[in-house]
Amino acid sequence: MLIKPLYELLPFTYMLVGSVSIFLLEPSYALIASIVVYLYGAHIYNLRSKNRRTDPKRKRKSGLIPETIYGLLPFIYVLSAVSLYRFYPRDSSTLFALCLTTYGGYLFLRRLSYRHHRLPRGVSQ
Repeated sequence: MLIKPLYELLPFTYMLVGSVSIFLLEPSYALIASIVVYLYGAHIYNLRSKNRRTDPKRKRKSGLIPETIYGLLPFIYVLSAVSLYRFYPRDSSTLFALCLTTYGGYLFLRRLSYRHHRLPRGVSQ
């Protein structure tokens, strides 16, 4: 059993390790593994987020895209920015990567503010 602060940081650690390894590693199999680790961290974060939502299910709006892809959108924007910066390092791509990262962070913070997370029932602090 992990202590709570370490447990809560695991998805972000996975995403950070995946992002940094995209920059540092050269072989194609290592890059694929880095992307998988990054997306795995994003998936874990989304699972926890869905589990800790407090709004009633009947008030949730359904969109045109599947819920899994919708939940991963901020993380996909950041991953696209990291990939763009890594594989096409030009001046214009740097600006575009910064815009993608900013928009992904904005979506993440907006969703975080709309979801007032709390621990699931039966879990004490």
